[in-house]
Formats: sequence, structure tokens, C-alpha cells
Amino acid sequence: MRKLFFSALLACTVFQIFYAQNNIVGSWSGVLKIQQVQLPIVFNIQLQDNKLSATLDSPSQKAFGIKCDNVVFENNQLIISVNKLNAEYKGTLENDTIKGTFTQGIAIPLNLTKSTTVQAEPKRPQEPKPPFPYYTEEVKFINKTTGDTLAGTLTLPNKNAKCPIAILISGSGAQDRNEELLGHKPFLVIADYLARNGIGTLRYDDRGVGESKGNFHSATTFDFSTDAEAALNYLTTRKNIDVKHIGFIGHSEGGIIAPMVAARNSNVAFCVLLAGAGIRGDKLLLRQTNDISKAMETPDSIRMSEDQTNRKAFDIILNTKDIEKQKSELATLIRENVQKMAQDAAPEEVEKRQAAILKQLTSPWFQYFVKYDPAPTLSKVRCRVLALNGERDLQVSPKENLTAIRKALEAGGNKNFRIVELPGLNHLFQECQ
Repeated sequence: MRKLFFSALLACTVFQIFYAQNNIVGSWSGVLKIQQVQLPIVFNIQLQDNKLSATLDSPSQKAFGIKCDNVVFENNQLIISVNKLNAEYKGTLENDTIKGTFTQGIAIPLNLTKSTTVQAEPKRPQEPKPPFPYYTEEVKFINKTTGDTLAGTLTLPNKNAKCPIAILISGSGAQDRNEELLGHKPFLVIADYLARNGIGTLRYDDRGVGESKGNFHSATTFDFSTDAEAALNYLTTRKNIDVKHIGFIGHSEGGIIAPMVAARNSNVAFCVLLAGAGIRGDKLLLRQTNDISKAMETPDSIRMSEDQTNRKAFDIILNTKDIEKQKSELATLIRENVQKMAQDAAPEEVEKRQAAILKQLTSPWFQYFVKYDPAPTLSKVRCRVLALNGERDLQVSPKENLTAIRKALEAGGNKNFRIVELPGLNHLFQECQ
């Protein structure tokens, strides 16, 4: 009788969990209100093999199918993590509404309602599908500077091809070997195309991502350059590689990292800079923030206020060497700004926002990036360079960055380079309006 009772209780519990999970399955939409800007957000929650998964859509930003890393729904409490965006949503299901908070640096209220229409997953015709007419191999190599083991995929036209090879370096943020972003896998597409045209590639997970070991969050752009150099050193030991023709294809921050290695390692035969920066980090971020705010039609008063605050913050970072004094000055600036922009928020919410922003501004990566000027390093690069940027790139403005890259290469006496601005393309080299 006791066994029967517990079996019945277990069956009841399983049924309740199954019912609850099915109740959360579907598309849930809401609007993030950031000052006077409204940003629609959609979570698409699925249940497969009794496990929840989700993707995130940001329709106004033309971003669909962003993979969520962790989805938990227990006791009407929903938690969704999106590691690539350093974001998390926490909410409580009440009747037909999930009331919660979306946190990405700062915490913003976000209530979700279930959509009656299912949005079709965007088609990705450019994404290659097997069978592939080329050779792939899962590889691991060691960064001897840190001792970390990095993992990636080697793609060659055929197994014994002694071919040129490009190491693919991803942009900022924790990226996997495919540089998967907003539902796209650009490095997979590049590797496929190059292999079909006689060129090999090595693409690898960032440290601390996927199968690669190491601490991503404590690393700077320079630290990531030692990972790229470890990949280069590994390839020079392979017999089926043309070791005289190993180079880099770096996207965004990867376009900063590639010249770092090329300037100090003569084994680099070429660098392809895809939306790489040519100006100092603070100037890049100021222009980026301004361009994106304009594109989102942020009111001029808010945009100018944000710009003024950012300039003050960068000035503190650039000119205050004592880290404790810097933290104190930044904390004061952030407190004033958050209190002004979030007058209706609860005191504990204001404190959370302040702490999140201060943590970002004082992180090793941010401190290094704001101060780093790529020009002196670019002037030391002696290998061939191809620098490409999209005309409509809002993250790395094409004209001033391509001009700065050209000037730096010319200053160093490098004549083997080509600079191209591609019309109608964005930061991911996609056609856009």
C-alpha cells in the first residue's frame, strides 16, 4: 500500500511538472522601456524530451533566434539566461502574464504576455549543411602563457592538402568557434566557403566558452591575442599546412587582435580585418553609442546626456591611475546619472543598477579597451593586410576607422594593403536598410 501511495504521489508530481512546463511553452512578448525608447522583446519557449529551451527575438533590431543558455520554470518562477548578451530574465507567472525583470547591466521591468501567433524561425540559407566535400577535424591546443587548453575545428580542402590557412578570431563578448550571434554563424559560413575554394581555416571557442578552458571574464584584448598566437604556433607544427601562408581573419575586436600578433610574430603571412578598429577605444565607443542611439530614434536630449556621461566616465578611466580613486569617482558619476534617469525606481533597484554599471566600467577588459589605441601596433605590421568594413556599420564606423587604419599602415611603411568600404552592409556584413 505504501509503495502504491508513493507511486501515485510521484505520478501526480510528474504530471504537475509536465502540465506546468507545457503551460509556459510558447512565444511570450513584452516591451522594454529604456528611458523614452521602447524595445519589443520575444521569448520563444519550447519543450523537448521534458527539457525547456528558448530563443530570444528583438524584432526592432532585426535580431531573431538568439539562443538562450538556461531555462528554468519551477513554482511559477521563470529564469532565462542569455550568456552571449550577459543578460537574464526573471519573472513570475500570474494568470496569463509573466511579471518580471530583464537584467543586462541594469535591471529593467519587463512583463510578458503569451502570443497567439507563432513566429516562424528565420531561414538561414547561407548556413552550410552536410555532407561536406572537405575535411574537418576537432583539435585542441595549449596557450603556453596561461596553460589553458583551447578547442576548435580545423577545416581543410582535403586531409592531405598543404594549403594556406586562416585563423578566425571572433569579436567582443563570449563567442563560440562559429561566432554565433543573433542566430547567425558567420565563421561557419566563412570556413565552408574558403574550404570549397582551396583555403583552410582554424576557428576556436573563446577561452572559457564551449570546449575551451580558461577565464573569459578576467581577460583583456591583449590576453585574447595570446590565444590567437597559440593557435598560430599550433598550426606551424602541422605537416598538412603550408606554414609559410598562415594568417588571420579577425572580426570586430578580432580585427584588433590580429595586428597585435602580426606585429610581434613574423610567422603571420596576412591579416584580414573585418570591421576592425583603427581609433582608440573611448572614441570608438562614443561614436558607436551615438550612432546606435540615433538609429533607435532616441530623443536628442537623452542621447546628448548619455554622451556627456560617457565622456566623463572615459575621462576618469584615462586620467585616474589610482584604481580606488577611479572607482570612487566613477561611483559618484554613476550614482548621479542613475538617480536622474531612474527617479521612480526603488532604492534597492537603483543600487543594483549602480553596482552593475560600476562592475562593467572597472572590469579588466573595459579598462584595457578604452585606453587601447590600435594605430601604433598597426604601424608595426609588415605582412599583407586587407581591411574591410560595411558602409552601414553602426558599431565600428567605417570612414574614420578605415582612414585611421590606412594612415597607421602608411606611417609604418607597409605598402601591401588594401582598404575597402562595402556599400549597404552592416557590422555582420549583411545587406541592411
